[in-house]
Amino acid sequence: METDILENLVMNFKGTDEVPAKESHKVDYEWKITWRNVIIFIYIHLAGLYGLYVAFYYAKLWTFIWLYAFGIFSGMGITAGAHRLWCHRSYKAKWPLRFILMILQTAAFQDNIYVWVRDHRVHHKFTDTDADPYNARRGFFFSHIGWLMVRKHPDVISKGATINMSDIEQDPLVVFQRKWYPYLMVLCCFIVPILVPMWAWDESLWYAWHMAVARYGINLNLTWSVNSVAHIWGVKPYDKSITPTDNIGVSFITFGEGWHNYHHVFPWDYKGAEFGNYFNITTAVINFFAYLGLAYDLKTASADIVKKRALRSSEMSY
Repeated sequence: METDILENLVMNFKGTDEVPAKESHKVDYEWKITWRNVIIFIYIHLAGLYGLYVAFYYAKLWTFIWLYAFGIFSGMGITAGAHRLWCHRSYKAKWPLRFILMILQTAAFQDNIYVWVRDHRVHHKFTDTDADPYNARRGFFFSHIGWLMVRKHPDVISKGATINMSDIEQDPLVVFQRKWYPYLMVLCCFIVPILVPMWAWDESLWYAWHMAVARYGINLNLTWSVNSVAHIWGVKPYDKSITPTDNIGVSFITFGEGWHNYHHVFPWDYKGAEFGNYFNITTAVINFFAYLGLAYDLKTASADIVKKRALRSSEMSY
């Protein structure tokens, strides 16, 4: 059964790596449900709930600690890696750090770096339009998980073809990951986190598998909360005309990704927020690697620029 699930998970994103060159004509959009994905996500959540149950009542404590830490590190592959480094180029990283972040992003299993970056750049360029892959104007469920359960709107595909991906295409690590992604993903996201507790402290395969699925499901929902919660609830200190909000709760659970109103106004700021040390573990991690000399050219918006923008378009009074 575990083998079948892994095969389905590998197939989950098969085909999303290609974008037709021709732009689609404007059509009325009807949700065409991808039932394979629906079934997979139902399994992930049900198995994940069971995984949480055994984590607290039956599994060994070290398994819980291991997978909790694994979830944090793989999350950094998304926040510090795919998002702030590769997508927004908000800082530069030397080869060792880029390799680490590539492995961690693979362990997160949210598609390969190329596809993740392309979809997110489309999201920023066409926010809350039909071309936005996780358009928040279609409601909470769609922007959270529903967009992965239906076929893409034609505008997502056509506009995605216009996104400049030359920087990503020239990165050898990204090219390598993209080529071998199905195998690397299974190894990093499932085999390693399952085998370590089995070999190191004799955890059962049954418990290790379901707790690994729980870890994966939690990481997914944390990332999705930025697309959904932080586009619906929160404050808009920098631009009241857009849906992204600053949400302290989302920022806390996503290592600093919840200052979303700021991020959409200044996407090139490596801090992802005006105050980089405020519920922003990702910024602290980047600063740590900058101290080691592995991260450099950290871009940030000056206080004067931020203040002028806030005075001009904030929903708040200053």
